[in-house]
Amino acid sequence: MMLTLHTLATGVEYLGIAILLLSTLLGLCLFVRDVYRSKAMDAAYDALREQLGRGILLSLEFLIISDIIYTIAIELTVDNLLKLGLVVIIRTFLSFTMELELTGRWPWQKKRINRRLISSYEMQN
Repeated sequence: MMLTLHTLATGVEYLGIAILLLSTLLGLCLFVRDVYRSKAMDAAYDALREQLGRGILLSLEFLIISDIIYTIAIELTVDNLLKLGLVVIIRTFLSFTMELELTGRWPWQKKRINRRLISSYEMQN
């Protein structure tokens, strides 16, 4: 059973790395395409940054899942739990700041804005 959980955690970790690499490659390909088609470097650069940021956010989620599997399911010690807590805090902070940079809002602000839009839409209908 431990080998299976270890293999699962390693697979999730590799998936996170693959997502990061593939999103980088996709972003670079789209950047070249956008520059070639429109010759607008600023718009292509902004699109590249957004693509890279989204890839980083998604890969961070998978790496956190892998860390949780390693810590909780494989070797549960107080030292490992403290390390996991620190890693999750750091990665969560990175996710929040990446989201703020990409969208200009904190992750929890989207829901408030969507609720306002929904309630104003409902009031109109």
